[in-house]
Amino acid sequence: MLSRRWLLVAVLVVLLLVVPLLPIGTESLLTLLFSMFIMAALASSWNILAGFAGQINLGHAAFFGLGALIMRQLWLTDVPFIVSFAAGGLAAAAAALFIGLPALRLRGIYFSIGTLALAQALELTIASVLPRVSRLPGPALREYNLTPRYYVALAVLLVIVAVVYWLSRSRLGLGMMAVREDEIAARSIGVNVFLHRLIAFVLSAFFAGLVGATFAYYHPSYYPSFPFTPVWTFDALLVTFVGGIGTIGGPLIGAVFFVLIRDVLASSLVDFHLVIFGVIFILVVLVLPGGLVAISTMRGRRWGAKRSY
Repeated sequence: MLSRRWLLVAVLVVLLLVVPLLPIGTESLLTLLFSMFIMAALASSWNILAGFAGQINLGHAAFFGLGALIMRQLWLTDVPFIVSFAAGGLAAAAAALFIGLPALRLRGIYFSIGTLALAQALELTIASVLPRVSRLPGPALREYNLTPRYYVALAVLLVIVAVVYWLSRSRLGLGMMAVREDEIAARSIGVNVFLHRLIAFVLSAFFAGLVGATFAYYHPSYYPSFPFTPVWTFDALLVTFVGGIGTIGGPLIGAVFFVLIRDVLASSLVDFHLVIFGVIFILVVLVLPGGLVAISTMRGRRWGAKRSY
């Protein structure tokens, strides 16, 4: 069963790698897949803190926005792309470390509200300091190509999923999950609760920064304050809960589901797709508390039960 799963994953990755080379690799298809990659990567990065360490971050857009802002500013001043890209992730991680040292001492809803306030303050500040649209210069626009952006987004997603997979089986990840399940019990067996939450927070922010850097690399023009808007946080939250919080595949399944509903229904129902997704979100939470990923788990259990007879 496990080998079949890895085989399916390998086949899917190969297919995604060759899509731009196939006749079907049109710009609209690449754009749709890019949107799925971005949403899945952002949701997976949010899941590191919420799903593994049990801390709900309502200001995830702050780190997504910082990654986009730093990468864009450096890249447009002729700093090499790879340096600018890495700087976006590192800037977000540094901000999380600076903020996390005091903020993670807050408990429950107070931490969530504090991170939301931070993201809102950053959005208003960036909108005031950088009110104009950030555009690529003429030469960069003429050379614009969607394919390298597609591969960057896919690479970022694969790296994040690999790290989440490692966390799910590592001592560090098990410590985070122990903190999530019972803080007092985790502390009694020697787990450093604060340190595990801080590492999860910094890791989550670092990857959100890389996703933001990918977003900045992709868009020819956008307002610098846009990546700081709460929509990025709440989209990631919805995707994670619908797919399955605390799982590896949940954010991936949720992102595909979310993007398809958003893009397919938005064209015909305009803004009603948000209402439809909201209703679906409520139904999934009520009927499948484990998210859509729980469907495959239940099917696997039934298949195993049949084989045992």
